[in-house]
Amino acid sequence: MLFHETALAGTFVIEPAPFADQRGFFARTVSADVLEARGLVGRFNECSVSFNHRKGTLRGMHYQAAPFAETKLVRCTRGAIYDVALDLRPDSPTFRRWIAEELTDDNRRTLYIPAGCAHGFQTLTDDAEVLYMIDAPYSPEHGRGVRWDDAAFAIAWPHAERIMNDRDRTYPDFTG
Repeated sequence: MLFHETALAGTFVIEPAPFADQRGFFARTVSADVLEARGLVGRFNECSVSFNHRKGTLRGMHYQAAPFAETKLVRCTRGAIYDVALDLRPDSPTFRRWIAEELTDDNRRTLYIPAGCAHGFQTLTDDAEVLYMIDAPYSPEHGRGVRWDDAAFAIAWPHAERIMNDRDRTYPDFTG
């Protein structure tokens, strides 16, 4: 596994390091020991999938409040997404900043997003599927979000067409 630090504190792009032969390849995509040796969360309690019919689907920006704040590993297993992490940790040197990474079924990259960051994505292809590994149990009463187009963050989304649900479209302005 190859780790690439991003401009957002504690956030990493993880690439598999494939071992190839005439059959194809084998690559480890998650290792608790390797993650923990880097001081990262290595144990994940839940694994979820998001399937999205149409290009332009935007989901986010979601997070869970303490004590159910979530560290996530996010990987696109079908198609392509523009994946965004937004730092909402007041004590972080990158507070209120965001990064975006293109995750595809071809590049097989994973985005490691630490607890205290909001997460969202926009699909770049039809029929995009996203796999999440999450270290905290889902708690609906701790679910939170910030608006995808909040001027406090100025996230640059790739497509003008957006397919969204009302909840994601109408989160309040950020006040933190």
